[in-house]
Amino acid sequence: MNYNWFLFSFNGRINCAKYWLAALIILCWMNFVLMVLAAVVHIFGIGGPLAINVIGISASIQLGGDPASKASLFPQIVTIPMTFVFGWSYAAASIKRLHDRNKSGWWIVPFIVATGLSGQFGDRLGGSYAAVVIGLAVFIAFMWGVVEMCCLTGTRGPNRFGPDPLALAIRGRAGTSRASWNLSRTAPAHRQANNRKRTRRRRSIAAPMQPRIGSS
Repeated sequence: MNYNWFLFSFNGRINCAKYWLAALIILCWMNFVLMVLAAVVHIFGIGGPLAINVIGISASIQLGGDPASKASLFPQIVTIPMTFVFGWSYAAASIKRLHDRNKSGWWIVPFIVATGLSGQFGDRLGGSYAAVVIGLAVFIAFMWGVVEMCCLTGTRGPNRFGPDPLALAIRGRAGTSRASWNLSRTAPAHRQANNRKRTRRRRSIAAPMQPRIGSS
């Protein structure tokens, strides 16, 4: 698998299983990076929270020390480019999954981005009627996106975004099994031919020489 394309490219299609795999890879790497960063800042006695929050996927570690100190800003600043990298990867996987559903990548805005914006700034609207309506609309869009990207199969056959990833996987497995079947057929034939050659060679060596009768 081409992981550069799988995790960072916005072109092409991936099926539902590959989308779950991408989310798992991103989550594992987020936890690994946070643990490494936590070990580094612990050596220098820096406290404060460590968190990488990508919409729908997040990981955090709370360190000891004084979170109000200026030194505690260092791990928070370091996690900013990491959040961008993991967010890019999550967006790439989500857009390719939307392509598999024959939808434009811009559907990531109501499905994912709106949820993140609502979580960050929804409290500023208070308990007004507008806040309730917006929250309900965001929730419906988020659940729709979960069903679309995490549950439903993609369009069969090629669409405007590329070939069917399931068809490519099936074709690849069929080609592998066909090659192994041809190899299993041709291997005994080669062995039989070699056995016949060795048998003829042994007979020619073991056969007695016939005396020659000359004419007078």
